[in-house]
This record gives sequence, structure tokens and C-alpha cells, in this order.
Amino acid sequence: MIVSWQILQQFVDLFAVTPEEAAERLTMAGAEVERIERPGSKIGGVVAARITSLKKHPTRENLFVAELDTGTGSALCVTAATNLTDGDRVFYGPPGATLPDGVTLGVRDFDGMSSAGMMLSAAELGLPEVDIVEGILVLPEDAPIGADARSLYGFGDTLLDVSITPNRGDLLSVLGMARELKGLFPDSVLRPLPWEKSDGEEEWPVEFGKISLPDPGCLAYHLGLATNVAIAPSPVEFRVALTHMGMRPISNIVDVTNYVMLVLGQPLHAFDLNTLPGREVTVRSASDGESIVTLDGKERVLTPKDMLITSGGEPIALAGVMGGDRTGIGDDTTVVALEGAAFSALRVGHTSRRLGIASEAAFRYSRSVDPTLSATGVDCALSLMKAWSGASIGYRKKSATNALPEIRPVTLTKRKLQTYLLWSDMDESTKILEGFGIRQDTAASASVESRTFVPPTWRPDVAIEEDLIEEIGRYRGYNDALDLLPGLLPRRGDLGAPTKLGSALRDCALNRGYVEAITYSFLPESFVKVLHLPDDDPRAHPLLLANPISQDWIAMRTTLLPGLLNGLKESAASGWRAPVRLFEIGRVFLRASEKKEDHGHTEHDTLAALIFNGTDPRTPWADTADDLLSVRADVEALLRTRGFEPAFARGSEPFGHAGQTADVLVGGEKIGCLARLKPAIERELAFPGPVYVFELRISSIEIPQKPLFRPASSFPATFRDVSMLVGNEKTQDEVLAEIRAAAGDLLESVKLFDIYAGRGIPEGYRSMAFSLCYRAFDRTLNDEEIDKIHNSVRDTLTQRGYNMR
Repeated sequence: MIVSWQILQQFVDLFAVTPEEAAERLTMAGAEVERIERPGSKIGGVVAARITSLKKHPTRENLFVAELDTGTGSALCVTAATNLTDGDRVFYGPPGATLPDGVTLGVRDFDGMSSAGMMLSAAELGLPEVDIVEGILVLPEDAPIGADARSLYGFGDTLLDVSITPNRGDLLSVLGMARELKGLFPDSVLRPLPWEKSDGEEEWPVEFGKISLPDPGCLAYHLGLATNVAIAPSPVEFRVALTHMGMRPISNIVDVTNYVMLVLGQPLHAFDLNTLPGREVTVRSASDGESIVTLDGKERVLTPKDMLITSGGEPIALAGVMGGDRTGIGDDTTVVALEGAAFSALRVGHTSRRLGIASEAAFRYSRSVDPTLSATGVDCALSLMKAWSGASIGYRKKSATNALPEIRPVTLTKRKLQTYLLWSDMDESTKILEGFGIRQDTAASASVESRTFVPPTWRPDVAIEEDLIEEIGRYRGYNDALDLLPGLLPRRGDLGAPTKLGSALRDCALNRGYVEAITYSFLPESFVKVLHLPDDDPRAHPLLLANPISQDWIAMRTTLLPGLLNGLKESAASGWRAPVRLFEIGRVFLRASEKKEDHGHTEHDTLAALIFNGTDPRTPWADTADDLLSVRADVEALLRTRGFEPAFARGSEPFGHAGQTADVLVGGEKIGCLARLKPAIERELAFPGPVYVFELRISSIEIPQKPLFRPASSFPATFRDVSMLVGNEKTQDEVLAEIRAAAGDLLESVKLFDIYAGRGIPEGYRSMAFSLCYRAFDRTLNDEEIDKIHNSVRDTLTQRGYNMR
């Protein structure tokens, strides 16, 4: 928000406060002033002058010779501008004057005619948007001759570029900034609005029906009337002000709506009444697929979440966002219907982001606008229309309202004030809050320990006690509180189990060659289709944001995989050819129930990873490409870091390749999955090779398992092998478990050392060979004992259906 210091002083008397002092105070109170600009500071020596004579150049037909009264004498100036006449007042730069671009003016000869300095356009003064015709900037008839240009029409203004936080929509106006400074500088005085209100009582001279608000998203709607309008440029000082504050001057009527929006914070829209399809206005929800062509000439396709302003059943504007192209103000407009309304911040914000229309009006509405300000905005704008265009404005506004937001009192307690600010002066707190317009509720009971306050309508962000304490803290500052903070903590601080868990897993992943990624917690709803999630999968029903950043970030993530896949997709599309190993530790959000109207949810800390072998496999070393087994080793390493021994079971995931998908188990409970992506998904995402992923819910391994130690046996081990045919439906872990159960306590370890399928092996089977290590901790086992145990293992496995070899 760019604030004009000169206009700000029309709303608040700050006495001797300088722009730098105000900027420092605003910044420390949370409204950061990013820079202070003085656009006219480099203008030097330029004055207002009057043309006393204008004649053609004696030898150059395209030039004119002007004689100027500069207030201190006369000057002769040659120009090619064709928009001047005798008596016009202009800005004149004599020889030695400097312009914003650093140019110093001098004397120039035009075929024997010396031109001393030059008459200036707005572009030459650094504000090209102020020029309404090509040529010299013509000043008002009452421009004081000889006056310095920097003292006139805002050319010497000081501008504050203020960064406004999203919760402070009230600061997106000069009036809002004046109120803020009134609170920060208690001796300052707010001034009344600098224009007359047009509370007309005449009936409209044209037939017009009622205003209907079937959509509750429109809180209030007011329509004012201006007749006998003459479209013309706005006064110079207002064109300069609009340009300084980031708006392009267009015409007096359009400029009025923009100016009032900038200074009051109330967006307005002007309709050419004669172009309205009907003599009524309705604010309703759009029909699905309904469309409107907006002022920028683009057709917008709408949904029922969008609000439309219609007339005669036809759309004429997107409520709070942008007007339609058929009812705008034109050069032939003579009757203006002026809209001032209060719209739902959520609804306007949704439409603005969905359609990508970042209008100034939508920017303000989506951050909340004072719902009681719309009528005042219309009155002030009509007053300016009368002054700028000679319009007739004494007509009664047509209005309609829905339920306005209820203002709820907020109680401040001395105990909480002391807790947060280490300060508890309730009388001083009351003065501070009332300085910001938050008045004490005298009707409510007050005591030494608590007081109740009523926030103003322009401060919807003040809703709980902590908000009141924040206002007090913003005024007092937090630097003094540092001296009151305790020195040494009573005990040593602790990182906490979740932080320690993340650190341990992060270190392990980095050591195994992974790179950490941080992706958005928001996803497009399309991720459900990308991962082929069925309707009965809880991950297919994400929580939707009420006020999303954009349509691409509308749903809370139910899995970390889409963010990683999107990162790989963008990297591959940009030409990345090397292997990719990404991991992320983050939180996923799942609905508590499948009902969309139920907003309850659960959150889980999760670790996910993605492995892609790249598109250039050439290497002078042996093949190092990852596969499902190497990725499994990474999962095992991560879990063993926490002292857990994982198990893997055949699993299925909607996005997993059949036969290359496994459930990850800890203590018999599934905590995640390991899979290669389905080839169909790899093709849809344009991945030229296999992509492996795993995702683990890490909250169940937050508390690490302590390792168990025992003395090494001093007695020798004996090894035996066993080979058998195993059906393809059996996993290695299942066979290992059965061998351990059959062998008993004397089996120290068992490992798979060979697997074969092919010639000589029946279809549906594979040959698996295991090495069994037997050892006792109190004696040396003899061959007879070992043979007995080992034969028992073979017999047991045979009884369980294995074909021993």
C-alpha cells in the first residue's frame, strides 16, 4: 500500500511528526514501511508560468514561440506542442533547472530563435500517466505564477510504501493508516472527511426497481445516482495522487471510484445507467457454467461459488472483483449508477484466485472491508463527481442489506496481560486501546481485574483477548520487556521427541545419498486421479481450504508423494538427466470421517522418499542403478536407526506396481509402504524410467528402541544348509519365520543365500536355499545334537507343505 503523506495529513493532524518518524513507529508496530520515496526531490528550479503570447515560429512551421510570465520576469520558449493557447498556465523550467532524470536545462537555438529552458509535460516531470493529451501539461487557471512546482498539485509529495499483513485489511487505505497513526501518536487528531456527504432526498428522475440480495455473500448494497455527468479528465492534483499511489488516471468518474477506494478503503463501481439491461439489480450466485465478459475483454466461466451482479437477469459484474464490459463508463456517459457494497471476504477471495483476477477491489474485499463503510463511500464519491464533472447528485440512495457481522465484545484480564507482556496497568491499557478505536464497553461490568472492550467495525481481526493484548504490545513495543525476562532457565531445555526423531531420520537419509525436499502442504484436487486413488481410500478425500492461495493449492495433502513426484516431473522437464533421490519429512492431513461436511481431521508426521535412476545410465563403473531391493535396504536402515527391526509383506497400493509393492511392518503393525510406481502412472507423468517410492508414518517410531546386548558365546557355531521349493505366494520373511519356529532356541541365525527359478523348477515355485547357524551359549554342540535338530527342522517344513531338496 502506497500512502501519500500530503493526503494522509487531510485525515489526521500529526503536528510535528515527520514521515521518517511515522515510518519507524509503523514498522515497529507491525506495518512495515519498506521505503520512503520523494518522486519530486530531483526537480529543481521548475515554476508555474503563464503564456502571455503564442505565435508560430517565423521559419519552422511545426514550431511555436511562447512568451511566458514566470512571476519574476518573462521568458521566450520554443515548443512543438499543439495543445497550448494564450493564457494557459504551465510548468516552466528555465536554464539551470533540473528534471527527475538528472537533465539540466539550458538555452537552445531554433533557426535563429533562442529558447530559454522549456515548458514541461508530466512525463518530463516523471509522471507520464498524468498527461491526458500529447504535449505540455496544462495547469488549472488558478495556478500561482512563479510558485515552485514541488509545492503544487502533489509533485513534491512524500510516499510511504507500507507492507500490510493479510489480517489488517483496514490499513489498505489512507483513512485506515490515519487511524493507525492516531493510535500510535496519542496527541494526534483525526480530521473529519474532507468532502461533503451527499445525503440526497430526491426521488430518482428515472424509473428504477428494487435491489435484491438472494445471495447472503452480499452483506449490503447501495446504489447512488449522478445525472448530467460530463466525462472529462480529473483535476491535475488527483491525477498526480492516483499515479503516486499506483493507479492509472482514466476519466473523472472512474478516477473518483479509484480515489475513494484508495483513501477510504471502500471499493466502488460505476455503471452507465443507460447500458443496464434492466432497471433493477440482483446479487446472486452464478449458475454452473454461466459466463461473463469482464472489463479486460476476457470471458470468465463461473461456478456457483462465484457471486454475480445482474440486471434484467443478465450479468453486469463479478461481485467485488471486476465489472462487465457492457456497462462501463464511456465518453458518452451522462447518467451514472454508483455501486458501494459489502461482500464476503471468502467468496470474493475464492473468485479472484480461481479466475486469476488480482484487481485492487478484490485485494481489499478478500482481506475484509468495513461492512458499514459502503454507504459513506457512495456519498463521498458522489460529492467528488459533483465537483469534478458538475453532476447532479441530490438523490436518495437505493439500498438493501442482509445480516451484517455481529460485533462481539472482548474481555481483557489483568492476569493474562501480565502473563504475556509482564505489565498490567489496566488504566493505561484502556487509553491505548481507545486510541486505536477499541472502546471500553461501559455497559459491561468492570473491575480491577478485567474490562470489556468493543472492537470497531473496521477491525474484524480483534476477536479474542490475545488480540487486545497484541494491540497493547504493538503500542508499547517489546524491547523494554526484554529487561524483565528471566535470566537462566530453571532446567536444561530439551529438543523434544518429534524433533529428535526428525533429526535422526534426516541424518540417516542424507548419509544414504538422499536430498531433502520441502514441498507445499497444499495440493490440487487432481492428485487423487494422478495416484489412481479409489473412492474408498481415505487419502482420496482431502480437506479443502476455505480460502485457498490458488486452484493449484486447494486441498490439504493426505500423502507426501504428489509433492515429490511434482518435483521430479519439473526437474525432468527442465533437462535433468542424473539420478534423483529425494526425501521429505512432513505432516499429512486426513479427514476424521468420509463426510465432506465433517471438518474434523487427524494429522500424522510422515517420511516419504522418491528414487529415480535418471535418463543417462552411462558410467565407467559397475551398474549402480537402484531397484526395489536397494530401496528396501534404505527403509531398513532408517528404521534400524531408531532400533526397530522392520518386516516386509506383500502389499498393494493404488499407485504401486503389482508384484513390486510391499507393506512395511514394525511389531506386526503396518506403518507404511514401499513400491515401484505403476507403469501407467510413469507414462502419464512422462517419466522415462522406473520410479520407486516409500512412505512411512513415523509417529509410531518416535520413541527409539534400546538395543539388547549379550555376551558373545565362547563355544563354536555349526552350520547346516537347507534347500526347498517354495510357492511364489510365500515371501522370504514368512519362510524365515517358519524356520526359526521349527529350529528353536539353538538357532542363532538364518539367512537366504540362493534363489532360483527356471529349468527344472515347477511353474509357480522357486528354489530357496538357507544357511542355518546353530550355537549354544553353555556348551559345544555335537554332531548328533545338531543333526537331530536339523532333521526336525526339515521334517517340520515338509509337514507344512515345503518340497525339501
